[in-house]
Amino acid sequence: MSSSAQPATTPKPGKEKSGIGRVFSKVKTAWRSGSKRQSTAAAPPAAAPQSGVVAVPVAVQVTKADAVSKPSSSSHAATRLAEARAAYEGLAGVSKLSRLELFEERAKKLNERFGLEIQPMEWQKAIPSDTVLRMDKPIRMRIRRTCHRCNATFGAGKECPNCNHARCTKCTRYPPKRTEAEIIASRERRAAKIKANRENAPIEPDYGPEDKNFVLTRPSKTGGQDLVHKKPRQRVRRTCHECNTLFIAGTKVCERCSHVRCTDCPRDPPKKDKYPFGYPGDEFGPNSVPHYECEKCKTVYPQDAPNGTECRKCKTPKSKASPRARPRKVEPIPDPDVLQQIQAKLDNLKVT
Repeated sequence: MSSSAQPATTPKPGKEKSGIGRVFSKVKTAWRSGSKRQSTAAAPPAAAPQSGVVAVPVAVQVTKADAVSKPSSSSHAATRLAEARAAYEGLAGVSKLSRLELFEERAKKLNERFGLEIQPMEWQKAIPSDTVLRMDKPIRMRIRRTCHRCNATFGAGKECPNCNHARCTKCTRYPPKRTEAEIIASRERRAAKIKANRENAPIEPDYGPEDKNFVLTRPSKTGGQDLVHKKPRQRVRRTCHECNTLFIAGTKVCERCSHVRCTDCPRDPPKKDKYPFGYPGDEFGPNSVPHYECEKCKTVYPQDAPNGTECRKCKTPKSKASPRARPRKVEPIPDPDVLQQIQAKLDNLKVT
């Protein structure tokens, strides 16, 4: 190039080209590499800036054309998938099946096997035009044969790979071949199982307040009485404190000594923290400590409280007319120190 164009295209040391200067530099490099292959009748170097301005859109057009001519990876994968699908559609025994029909078939099999009723709204989200390929094959059982001479397993052929013995009737077969009667009995058992699953379908139990009399049963495996599902409950045993005999469930009188169940009769497991005065339904025993309650609000007075002690709720004084507290569940009285700590924390959280 001429000396006049040299300062305009040569960058200064320490500075990076930007803007139109970078474009001119790229055009200059391309023009220099192309000028070596051109003939002597090529354009003069003075026309480089003009040819550079024209060559920029040409280079961009060529790059776009190359990008269009090369398909993307996603389109290439879609093309290969379409080619594979077309190849499978041409095979014998391959049929098209809609996804809705496939879901209907699966729902029918689940209903026959487990008694489940699947609503169409749960699987009708599939596109009706969407189809899948299915190859229908007969159901086959894997059968293995063993040579009766060397106990080697036969392959696909009828000759033993170990001793070259030809397969005969003495060679064992697994599973053994069934007779016609065994085949009929197996079909009957399968039909009975399908019928039982359909009639005794699983039920979702609902223990809401409106279904208190709901009973969930299941047929017994041994053919006896049906099994009844019940909530797990804790087994409580009461023992007579006079003769150490267990009380029968639902009775309050000992069948051995005719003793009426009282607060002295032990309970297993014990719950003295919730029932300090005795358990509900018990009579007062000779060793029980008396507790008295308020006539108005049924609040229990402290133990050994004298007459005139005020109730902690309604301030009613204790008197001789105050009744004795019957055995019942009592909520524990909160600790005043704990209440003060909680109140202090609440006061610190207040925002002014």
